[in-house]
Amino acid sequence: MTEKKWPLRWDLLLRYRLIEIIALWEGRLTTNNLCNSFGIGRQQASKDINEYIREVGPGNLVYDRRLKGYKPTAEFQPQVTEGLADEYLHLLNRNKDIKTRFSGLDLGSANSEVLHVPVRDVRPEVVRPVVQAAQQGKRLEVDYISLSSAEQETRVIAPHTLVYSGYRWHVRAYCEKRRDFTDFVLSRFRGEPDIIDHESPNPIDLDTFWNKQVAIIIMPDTRLSPARQTIIANDYGMNRKQLTITTRAALVPYALKQLQIDPYMMQQKPEAQQIVVANLEELRQWLF
Repeated sequence: MTEKKWPLRWDLLLRYRLIEIIALWEGRLTTNNLCNSFGIGRQQASKDINEYIREVGPGNLVYDRRLKGYKPTAEFQPQVTEGLADEYLHLLNRNKDIKTRFSGLDLGSANSEVLHVPVRDVRPEVVRPVVQAAQQGKRLEVDYISLSSAEQETRVIAPHTLVYSGYRWHVRAYCEKRRDFTDFVLSRFRGEPDIIDHESPNPIDLDTFWNKQVAIIIMPDTRLSPARQTIIANDYGMNRKQLTITTRAALVPYALKQLQIDPYMMQQKPEAQQIVVANLEELRQWLF
């Protein structure tokens, strides 16, 4: 997706994004998709689609009388999305969550099922001061219980970024006890953090691990047969059986966990892990 210069209202951008996602991944877009998702009238929905075709994505959609809706053309190029399957899957997930809460809504979702796992408890009264301190560059006094000590203790930290690792929420922060930047799991905060009323001398610019971009190169496990390696390479969209993922050095351990790669031990059966890190030795300095 290339950066666009034309101004957009947030609500209109969301509708344009829905237009692209539904058309690209379902192959048929109707005014009902917009009406059901945003509570707008059919006339407004039709106007949005026509404006998208005229101003945002010329040549992306064409009306198909047989489908009684719009379909993507062979020249379709995403303008307000990345054109990734994850965007469609997140849309389905969001719609399912909303329909579970408000069963009367008709969001027109495709037939799908999303696996939900328990979410670690993160309380608003914890998140609010963390966000405020990060935005204002201030320090926090927090009561925290770590897994290593299993005991509650008071820490003074300077948070700069909330991170969702795919399994849990944590905050990246400077810890005055450790005298270094580290991660604090939000579900392990006790009570409400207190904002200390002066700025931290340890801003995000000093967080070396956070500011360093590193490449994770994954490849099929070489113990698999060539045919199986080809299957795995196609699964991940690899080029010449390799795929490079760029991330922050501080997030390398979480990226490997999401990929279900254990950097400290080799699975006995290659079918269990399927992929390995080609440049693991380069990455060890960024692992916990």
